[in-house]
Order: sequence, then structure tokens, then C-alpha cells
Amino acid sequence: MQVFTYSQARQNLSKLLKLAQREEVQIRRRDGALFSLTVKKKKQSSPFDVPGIKTQATTADILDTVRESRMG
Repeated sequence: MQVFTYSQARQNLSKLLKLAQREEVQIRRRDGALFSLTVKKKKQSSPFDVPGIKTQATTADILDTVRESRMG
């Protein structure tokens, strides 16, 4: 883990972002406040990826219900 001053971080932001992909980077302000910079992993799932439910309905039951709803 490397610690940079606020001024160093501003001047080398691109370098810090690349470094943060591999390890934690800390930035220290003049007042002593310490901030941590780490990469946030992307979630690889689709927003349409939802868990299924257990039911006793068959495919034929579902298709019959859809047909009925379209007719009436």
C-alpha cells in the first residue's frame, strides 16, 4: 500500500488509478485526513437475471392461462 499527499495525487491521478487496480492507495490531506482508493469490481450479472420460483404449475397450465387472457 502506498500513501500519497493530496498534491501528489492530483498531479498523478492516472498513475494512482492504475495502481489502485492492484493495491490499496491512500491519500493524505494537509489536515491529516486519510482517504483510501481501491478498485470496485464490476458485477457480471444481467439486471434481468432473477431467481426462479418453485411452483406446481406445468407449462401447459401457463400456456392455457396466457391463451385465456388473450381471448377475454
